[in-house]
Amino acid sequence: MANDHKACRESDDQEGPVTVTVRRRVLPGKETEYEAWLHETAEGASFFPGMMGVNFIRPDGAQQKDYVSIYRFDTYRNLRNWEESEQRSEGLERVKGLVIEDETDMRQVTGLEFWFSLPEVPVNLVPSQHKMALVLIVVVFLLVFTINTIFGSVLAEFPTIVSIALVVIVQVILMTYLIMPQVTRLIRSWLYTKPK
Repeated sequence: MANDHKACRESDDQEGPVTVTVRRRVLPGKETEYEAWLHETAEGASFFPGMMGVNFIRPDGAQQKDYVSIYRFDTYRNLRNWEESEQRSEGLERVKGLVIEDETDMRQVTGLEFWFSLPEVPVNLVPSQHKMALVLIVVVFLLVFTINTIFGSVLAEFPTIVSIALVVIVQVILMTYLIMPQVTRLIRSWLYTKPK
């Protein structure tokens, strides 16, 4: 297995959210047991400080043949606490009989990469920082402009600090769960193309 319990190698002092994506090929006939293990793992991880969420993607039988698990933590330190916990180690031991170990793959992203992580993209492909920054500038501008255009009169009723907070909260939620995954898939051929 690709040492996914030792994914974090960075300093505990680094700040900012971190996303770990684990792709596993499950042994035929073990899918039900593996899904039960996934839900047990997610429930256990939810009690650790800094856990921001867990998502699972099932195989679609065509292009996507692996199960993909996406874990989000608020800092490296909290991710490391979970990865090095006894509970996590025991879970990794239990899953060994359910997956093809040589097919296990893990990737970890931080900073701008958080917005552009796709489970189907190979581990060694990372968009250039200037492309990620350009996309975020355009998306953030359009989203803030749209929110202010539609809800500007309502937001004007609140104190400035409250209206800004509301815009930021709505913007981050929309970008994380709706907009950025779609935008990234839409422009992935450009994002992951290296200049000649």
